[in-house]
Amino acid sequence: MKKASVLVLLMALMMAVPVHAQKVLNVIGDSYVANHKRPAEEAWHSKLAAELGYTYHNYGRNGSCVAFDRSHDGQWNFGPALWMRYTAMSPDADYVLIVAGHNDADKVKNNPDSLQMFADSLEVLLTGIEKLCPKAKIGYVTPWYVDSPGFDVVCKVIQKACKRHHIPVLLNYDEKCVIQVRDEAFRKKYFQAPNDMAHLNAAGHDLFLPVAKKWFLKHVAKP
Repeated sequence: MKKASVLVLLMALMMAVPVHAQKVLNVIGDSYVANHKRPAEEAWHSKLAAELGYTYHNYGRNGSCVAFDRSHDGQWNFGPALWMRYTAMSPDADYVLIVAGHNDADKVKNNPDSLQMFADSLEVLLTGIEKLCPKAKIGYVTPWYVDSPGFDVVCKVIQKACKRHHIPVLLNYDEKCVIQVRDEAFRKKYFQAPNDMAHLNAAGHDLFLPVAKKWFLKHVAKP
């Protein structure tokens, strides 16, 4: 066989070898995901995907709840609840991160019926994502350590539900969380506004990224 023919054959074989596709990361949730008034590219999960070379899909929406439809909630249209809109996600995800609960906590407060609605809706959401994205490893990131009614109980429900589904949880409702949401000086430096208790600015996302990345690699993306 001539050298030219051999070269052509080798090139054809190389082209026939399948290229390993990038891993796909879906992130679904509220304004913690949409990043409120700032570009989503500044958010820690976007930077996480970039650092790991993943294809990144952002399904965040300001005001979104796990349980409560907010399509006609006052003057704003915050859209349907996550347990309904998760079906819009890409089903070929290798990883899915759920970052939600802040708006549910605001709704639940001290109402046991609303808390039960949250628990039931969360179960539907987790089961639905498992079916929609059968190969995906799922992780859940809770709200910050906000000093308001509803946050404690909502985060406890998240932990219990995720434990049943063997889904790792990054529990941020903890006084030791690096995001010191109850500290006014901290908020002035790391949140989008001094009285904001939800939305990190670029510096805040950079601060949280190493914590989230360590958790993600250890508990979600582990072999």
